[in-house]
Amino acid sequence: MKVLVVDDYATMRRIVRNLLTQIGYTDVDEAGDGVTALQKLRENKFGLVISDWNMEPMTGLQLLKEVRADVKLNAIPFIMVTAESKTENVVAAKQAGVNNYIVKPFNAETLKNKIQSVLGA
Repeated sequence: MKVLVVDDYATMRRIVRNLLTQIGYTDVDEAGDGVTALQKLRENKFGLVISDWNMEPMTGLQLLKEVRADVKLNAIPFIMVTAESKTENVVAAKQAGVNNYIVKPFNAETLKNKIQSVLGA
């Protein structure tokens, strides 16, 4: 299964990629912002999106809304990653159709559990 990691910080993308590799996901692509991510999602087939919330010019929430509004993409499981655990953010992401939510910092076990809950594995 191909996973798309979206984060505007290259270091965070590398960390998430390494965690994914540790838990057995080796087919990983990256995007540095929501616009690039949307383009990649429309050009390739992904089984999961793991996106940061705080990005420019398109936030993770905006990306999520775009994915959910696109009939070809709306079934892709989407996990939001954020440094903030504000209730209103969680609610906004849930209303937009997020499948799960991870608060930084997190480890491989947390990521694995979130992915399993989303994919029903």
